[in-house]
Amino acid sequence: MIKVFGHLSPDTDSTGSPLIWAWYLTRIEGQDAEAVLLGEPNTEAAFVLDHWGFERPAILTDLAEGMAVVIVDTNNPAELPEGINKADIRAIIDHHKLVGGLETKGPIDITMRPLACTATIMYSLIGKHMAQAPRGIKGLMLSCILSDTLEFRSPTTTQEDRAVAHALAEDLGVEISELAAAMFAAKSDVSRFSAEELLKMDAKKYAVGDKTFRISVLETTAPAQILSRKDDLVAAMPGVAREDGADEVMLFVIDILNEEATLLVPNEVVREVTEKSFNVRVEGDHVVLPGVLSRKKQIIPVLTL
Repeated sequence: MIKVFGHLSPDTDSTGSPLIWAWYLTRIEGQDAEAVLLGEPNTEAAFVLDHWGFERPAILTDLAEGMAVVIVDTNNPAELPEGINKADIRAIIDHHKLVGGLETKGPIDITMRPLACTATIMYSLIGKHMAQAPRGIKGLMLSCILSDTLEFRSPTTTQEDRAVAHALAEDLGVEISELAAAMFAAKSDVSRFSAEELLKMDAKKYAVGDKTFRISVLETTAPAQILSRKDDLVAAMPGVAREDGADEVMLFVIDILNEEATLLVPNEVVREVTEKSFNVRVEGDHVVLPGVLSRKKQIIPVLTL
């Protein structure tokens, strides 16, 4: 049995893409494959699963040595289970930069393309067999693309992402704006989560100079709901950083509709990184960064100390 999974703290792409590829391997390639997750899906991903009629995939708790796996939506060992290099990695499908550190038992298929979404890559790889894909699989693909592109607002969006999304929407008879609005509303409802859970919900660890930062992103159409909890979030940051082996947490609250990010600035270290990286002056405990929507393209590449 091949286990197909994405990264820790699964978002919509890391929840939907394993299901898409497990379908392809099983139904088209005739291989025995199962989609699994590396944690609880976020609220948007949970909505998407329910909307297209899928049960939540099982959460992988034990990666056995030699287990056959396909990795999607990441190639970063820090975002994968401990012992990943002892697994039998069969393939990698990803749209992020090459990080390095993964080891395989032999030559494998690796597909990495500069697109906004893993599901867009899968659409191309599946090719003519998309005609056999059930409605739910096509719906997952469309939802993944709308999530990763923020309904085409993100600067990571390519013409291929747009074209695939519109083709899927037409095939499904779905209005893109209506589906995206429902998804973003689900993503924005974070009232039941603790401050610690919010900081961990969509986070990736990166080294900047001699410091390690946990870069947390919360995409929302209701930023005031999150920012009203600013004091609790700041108070939770040191503990979350320690738990993740990081020095600091940087939280970017992405306002999808106004296309801007609010970055919380809890201390002098984060202030220094913010001012040097984004060429702004920080006065107070937060700063608004107009036009910043993408961690992959607009945050990580510019971070400096």
